[in-house]
Formats: sequence, C-alpha cells, structure tokens
Amino acid sequence: MSEKPLKVGKKEGNAMFARLTTLNTSPERVDEGIAIYKKSVIPAAKSQKGFVAAYLLVDRRTGKGMSVTFWKTEEDALANERNRYYQEQLVKFLDLLVTNPIREGYEVAVKG
Repeated sequence: MSEKPLKVGKKEGNAMFARLTTLNTSPERVDEGIAIYKKSVIPAAKSQKGFVAAYLLVDRRTGKGMSVTFWKTEEDALANERNRYYQEQLVKFLDLLVTNPIREGYEVAVKG
C-alpha cells in the first residue's frame, strides 16, 4: 500500500471525509475479516479524534471487502495515518489478504 497521504482537493468549509479501503481475501475467510473488524478495528477507531462511523461491506462470493470510515475532517483522517493508527489496523488483516489493500479518500459532498 502506498504511504502517500490522502488529499481530495479543495473543498468548502469543513466537509466530512470518508476513507475507503478495499481488501481482498479468499471467500472462505470473509467471516474472519468481519470478526477482526467488529472486535478490533471499530473499538480502536472510536478512540481516534474525529471518528464518526465505520462500515464494512463484503461480497462473500468473491472475498472482496470495503471498509468505509467517516471522519469529521480530512485532517482527522490524515492525523490517524501520521500516528500509525491506520497502518496498525491493516496489519491485523495481513494473514487474510490475497492482494495489497487499496486506500482512497473522498469528501462527503451530500449526506441524507
């Protein structure tokens, strides 16, 4: 995974920020990934400044998963990469992964 910081460009005000991490495992190991996310990633995220919410989306047929975390600001998401929180969470999944994780960042433009 690239260590390059996320940047989504110019935005107005303090827009909420979403980090999307795509992970791929074998289909038979999806439940292991879900358990790690529930028992370890979410509790750790709740201790981070600016954390709003986290969702894990999975396709059990392919083993693909997407973690979507929401942060009050882009700076909050960047700060937890600088303090190594994000990297510490990825390490928890290393034994399950069949490809490198892909990290993306987005401004939350509309909330319903």
